[in-house]
Amino acid sequence: MTTELLAPAGGQEALVAAVQSGADAVYMGFGAFNARRSARNFSDEEFRAAVSYCHLRGVKVYLTLNTLVTDRELPALAAEARAASECGVDAILVQDWGVLATLQKIIPDVPLHASTQMSLHTLSGVQEAARLGMTRAVLARELSRGEIAEICQKSPVEIETFVHGALCMCYSGQCEMSAVIGRRSGNRGACAQPCRLPYGFSGRADGYPLSLKDANLAPFVPEMMDLGVACLKIEGRMKRPEYVAAVTEIYARLLREHRTPTKDEQKKLALAFSRDGFTEGYYRGARGREMFGTRPENARWPEDWFNEIRTRYEKENLRLVPLTLECTIRAGQPMHLTAEDADGHAVTVTGAVPEAARSRAVTAEEVETRLRKTGGTAFSAAQCAVALDGGLAVSAGALNALRREALAQMEAQRTAVPKRRVFDFVPPTIVKNSADKPLLTVSLHRAEQLSEELVALVPARVYVPVELLPQLDLSPYLGKSEFFAVLPRIYRTQERYSGLVCTIAAELDVPCADPRERFLDGGDPHALNADDGIHLSEEGYRLFYGALIEQVRAII
Repeated sequence: MTTELLAPAGGQEALVAAVQSGADAVYMGFGAFNARRSARNFSDEEFRAAVSYCHLRGVKVYLTLNTLVTDRELPALAAEARAASECGVDAILVQDWGVLATLQKIIPDVPLHASTQMSLHTLSGVQEAARLGMTRAVLARELSRGEIAEICQKSPVEIETFVHGALCMCYSGQCEMSAVIGRRSGNRGACAQPCRLPYGFSGRADGYPLSLKDANLAPFVPEMMDLGVACLKIEGRMKRPEYVAAVTEIYARLLREHRTPTKDEQKKLALAFSRDGFTEGYYRGARGREMFGTRPENARWPEDWFNEIRTRYEKENLRLVPLTLECTIRAGQPMHLTAEDADGHAVTVTGAVPEAARSRAVTAEEVETRLRKTGGTAFSAAQCAVALDGGLAVSAGALNALRREALAQMEAQRTAVPKRRVFDFVPPTIVKNSADKPLLTVSLHRAEQLSEELVALVPARVYVPVELLPQLDLSPYLGKSEFFAVLPRIYRTQERYSGLVCTIAAELDVPCADPRERFLDGGDPHALNADDGIHLSEEGYRLFYGALIEQVRAII
């Protein structure tokens, strides 16, 4: 399996930088429904041109529609998605379950990827995304190499992981800090990055306790390739195009040569951008203070180096499509030129009938020289064969026209939009609000919050974090309110099979041994309450939680 390199394209220049520097795919946004609304992004017309630019050069395009939307916004989002499908976008990244359902109805042939905003961090989460019809899952950045390996080994869909760039303090899709502080929600594409601000005590904001260094997993590229990661993703739609080019170029070489970076390449990655260096903490499972860092206020961009990089990619001749050309020129017959690329596209065009030479006949070398003049296009002539009868005259203009026509037809083939089904958007059924008096529900965060005074308020429901159940005696309150167990938003694989599961098992009065050493033991998935603890296969875990819901309700 070939591992794909996915680079950010926050605007047209960054798109060119990524493509010319070796990206296999780019991700970009247009309109209001993407997680980087502050990036340059693309208009509808620009997006269509961008897709053609990429497809011509063999690069895939992924559209980010990965924000939460309201019901009122669904018609506009559906229109954007239809436009993207008509442009030939290769896949769309989504976070919102409503968006997922909508896209599956109106553009069912476009592949959908689970954005990192979905907070997918376990195999079971990835399997659920696959069951819902997504073809790729972008994993949370907080996972270790062991967790990524386990997911890749058993995932029914492609796995994408971030390999370089900024890290958030919170799991993507779970942070509400920017929305609370500045009414700019990260889940709406408007994060104000409050974790980069200074905080402190006693009126002194002199520390940066929430600012993580950027990730740099270049030393682990060969390992991730061997693990089966389908796509390595570079973060940075808000970064400069020169940064995109510099980082993409280095990672493209590492993937192509299946190796770790040199000291010089690591130095260049740090020169492009860093916050007091980089971190590998999440990937290595080594969390701590060394993961935190800031960008000095007096930090300067390496303008001289960036100018060199910009000069290279602006020529747009670093990413050419090699063609095999075969030209046949026979007396009394129209000229023929066939062009083929490595992806299976082939075109044949005909030109004028050659005349008998009056003085000097054209040579095969002269014909080849004319056909190889592909400058100013996205093509190069890797091979050129000429079959030529002697004694013929062919003008330079006729050969140029033949070449231009072949390249134009090849470009049309490579940028052709696939035929896809498109359906009208049908607004969801409007549900009228109930005229009944609203129910009072409460959620506990600490065991001591459950009291006679609380129950005296007659809440219809009391939500209890599952880890608090062993600390509570619910018997005095039975019949006065309904009690519901709340599972955690985030539970890592090692947590769910140790502390969390054992806590639940204690409440259910079943034995529980720490099973991490037997995580892949292949035990009987139906042996939920075995003598030595709870068995650990994914199916067993799923069945256990199904039984858990019923048993917890029965207990309380």
